[in-house]
Amino acid sequence: MNKKWAVKRLTINLTSGEVEKLETYCSKTGRPATDVVRELIRSLATEEAQNAS
Repeated sequence: MNKKWAVKRLTINLTSGEVEKLETYCSKTGRPATDVVRELIRSLATEEAQNAS
């Protein structure tokens, strides 16, 4: 399935420790950093989700 993901490109600044942690996690799991960051963003609590609880 071919999906168009790039609705908006995001550039973030990370400390060397944050980069190392992300790269280590990606290496251990075999997942690309984009997928990991996307999953983390999706897991963030939002006001809308909190009101539904």
